[in-house]
Amino acid sequence: SKKMQRRQSSKTPTQPLQVHHKNQTDLSAWRKGGRIDPEKSVQNHQSPNDQKNDSKQDSLEQALSYFEKVQDRVSLKKNNILQKHLTTVETIALQRGLPPEGFDVLLNVALSGKLADTVNTRLLKSLVPASVIPETSVVSSVSWLCVSKCSDNVQLLFLRWLITVFDFIDRKEQLHALYGFFFSFLQDEKMCPYVCHLLYLLTRKQSVKPFRIRRLLDLQAKMGMQPHLQALLSLYKLFCPELVTINLPGKMKTYFKNSEGPWKAAINTVRQRNQENSPVSKPLLLGTAQPQSRKRKWNTQLIIPASSTNKNNLEEDREKNHVDLYSMNESFPVEQLQTFSQLLQNIHHLEFPSQMGSVLTNPLLLHYMNCIKDESIYLRLYYWMGQTLQEECTWCVADNNQYEEEFKDFLETVYKTECFLQEGFSSCEVFLYKSLPLWDGFCCRSQILRLVSWIPLSSFSEMKSHLYDPLAQLFFTSSLYFKCSVLESLKELLQNWLNWHVIHLDSESDSEVHSLNTTLSGLVNVVAELIHFVGWISTVALHLENNPTFLLYFILDFYETVCDMYLRYNLPLLIMPPAGVFYPALLSMDSVSLNQLCYIMYRYRTNLVAAKENELSKKKILQFKFSSQTYQEYNQYIIAMVGCLWTSSAFQKDVHPQGLHMDDELLKKTTVQEFKTSFNIVYHPAMMGYAVLFLQQAWPDDTTFNFSLIKKWNWYLEYLYAQGLKGLKVFIESSINRVSQAS
Repeated sequence: SKKMQRRQSSKTPTQPLQVHHKNQTDLSAWRKGGRIDPEKSVQNHQSPNDQKNDSKQDSLEQALSYFEKVQDRVSLKKNNILQKHLTTVETIALQRGLPPEGFDVLLNVALSGKLADTVNTRLLKSLVPASVIPETSVVSSVSWLCVSKCSDNVQLLFLRWLITVFDFIDRKEQLHALYGFFFSFLQDEKMCPYVCHLLYLLTRKQSVKPFRIRRLLDLQAKMGMQPHLQALLSLYKLFCPELVTINLPGKMKTYFKNSEGPWKAAINTVRQRNQENSPVSKPLLLGTAQPQSRKRKWNTQLIIPASSTNKNNLEEDREKNHVDLYSMNESFPVEQLQTFSQLLQNIHHLEFPSQMGSVLTNPLLLHYMNCIKDESIYLRLYYWMGQTLQEECTWCVADNNQYEEEFKDFLETVYKTECFLQEGFSSCEVFLYKSLPLWDGFCCRSQILRLVSWIPLSSFSEMKSHLYDPLAQLFFTSSLYFKCSVLESLKELLQNWLNWHVIHLDSESDSEVHSLNTTLSGLVNVVAELIHFVGWISTVALHLENNPTFLLYFILDFYETVCDMYLRYNLPLLIMPPAGVFYPALLSMDSVSLNQLCYIMYRYRTNLVAAKENELSKKKILQFKFSSQTYQEYNQYIIAMVGCLWTSSAFQKDVHPQGLHMDDELLKKTTVQEFKTSFNIVYHPAMMGYAVLFLQQAWPDDTTFNFSLIKKWNWYLEYLYAQGLKGLKVFIESSINRVSQAS
């Protein structure tokens, strides 16, 4: 390792390699494939496995020494030494990744043109990081692009590698300084998509210049509407809308070509192996000296990256110059952000990290996103998240099954972020629309259904084909528990839409409002279609499952939200539950379901009365009025409920087309003696248990269970109310007394 340290210092005498993570420069830690304290590594006795690792390390050092000294063009076929060292680099890189010190040598030799393209290509494909990649190595390698020593194919492969490992580079400040250099490569048609991708990752507000915008527009006029050019222009427009005046597509599903090549799979393998070899799982903590996670690429991004500034001894500088350090226009380093007061003091100097994944686990940065509506941050986050979801999905990408637990954790993190921000991500919506038709309903079930609850408002036709249809297929063919989980998710989706409506009710000009739903009619239509969809699948599910109480609870829970939309959420819409839901609840064997139904009908009445009063008062012209069909359906249900529970006349007076109306002759054939009273509050199957207990208390000596003794219903009702049947109480007080007195 001393040889490698000397090699590094001789390459950059004025700027020694500075890595934020101490143990990542300790080659003994790299040898063992784990995170080892440098101070303790000297004390460890070497095992046979350590000796084997030392042998591999010596082989790697010999290979790096060879590639560093190679001068003349060497043929791969005729040179056994070159073959040996090249194989060593490839083998070790794929097994455990390369240490930070190896990149400078290998990048320089691959881009210098000293070796044949086949060797250079194999070297570039072997550049798999074990931890981080020094920025100095990348900058040094970029300088070779200026002298055109390497072929176009090697340059293209280098750019693809740089994009793939972008988040593993320890710093970015010198790369930002090379922005103009990378921009000059846009003129090459083959390299243009990858250069745009790299520039997209590097772009900051100060990167946007009028001459660059003109250059992109010229290229677009020459090449047509290419998605990679649109991506960069969209980012420029978010930073400087006054400079980019052209109209751009609102949402693109894919901006850039896949740049990962052979590296992503190798990085995943190395990460997995190193994680297994690591004896301790380190917690994710804020700080500049924390170890990198050994998990996969997106999990690494969940750590706040080290400062992108190039100041040494930042803590000392801040202590000495506390007042003036950030008083200028300098960016506040994000890893120094520890308290809410720091956020408030530096809110206009904060620069988000290149790794947007780190934002998801930092409440302070999420507060910033809520306070400062910076569209560029959302655009970068949506792009990163869309790419990550698409690449890591365990049922959309082959060979990803082994990472299911990590993918679950990632989806859980995304969901918690949506809850924190109280809004859904459009990139999650696109992911769900793509993946739901392929989903088995089992993998990551709770996480997927939680993400469904935060789908943003969109057109019904889009939601029907991409959400409702695939969800219905799974719903009808899955277990009872899955059906209840879907209903719970759709209830939360409805509540999130309604909350969104309340928040944006008075902000018609809000830029965040989706273009489809800037009008109230758009929201009303989309919500109505969701309610009709839930009514349909609920009716079918009750029939398939034979009306279980457990399922009925989740269905009625959904309608507890629906029945209060007018008063609670100020949405001019009320939709009654279908008969396939109402009557199973009315005739349920369980008092909980009947009590729920009573409360729901009470709230429907309260909302409909308020709507009718507003309509009759004519204080303002109402844009929406409830249809007469809604009132008619409510009245039919009320007649059926009163006939069942109170007047014992449901079979005679129920007028609903799918209701309980039957002729007396047909009822007599059932041989039920007192069929008229079968469903009142005493004899109803859901209430009979209460009636028995009431008899035991009121007539303790009676052992015949003679329900005809319960004649004074007022006493019986007081007993029922005392048992916690609040829904029954408000329904009887608001509807049954009124109807019975009128009759």
